Amino acid sequence: MRPSFFIEVWFSPALGFDIQNAKATIYGSGSNPTSYISLHDVAQFAVGALDNPASRNSIVELGGPDALSQLEVVKMFEELAGRSFDRQFVSEKDLEARKAAAANPLELTFADLMLAAARGDKIDMTETMQKFSFKPKSIREYTRTLVNAPR
Repeated sequence: MRPSFFIEVWFSPALGFDIQNAKATIYGSGSNPTSYISLHDVAQFAVGALDNPASRNSIVELGGPDALSQLEVVKMFEELAGRSFDRQFVSEKDLEARKAAAANPLELTFADLMLAAARGDKIDMTETMQKFSFKPKSIREYTRTLVNAPR
């Protein structure tokens, strides 16, 4: 399995997305689409794929049902939360500089991930959803859960 970017990670305070304080760090221009997926959906897929012959000796790209840009997701959160988010952009140039300056493998890994997030990761899930009877949660469903979560 090759899952795309996990919703729970990329839209969390750990990576600069703070719902409670309405702040969002945007990597790159924020306009490249990504098929964000929930880690719970990946776990569900893994269990379901165990008995599915289509999973044998294959690599399965996994993403959510929608490919949305970071800016589209922030806008979705703003609409559901009823308030604007302060957006901080980190340019691809700055991300490339972070990567070049990485002093250890962990820093390099995070720099690569942020650069990849800036460039997007659009996955067509049509065939996978048919072969595996798999329906991942949409980013809108996830945003509703977070916005309505008790604080």
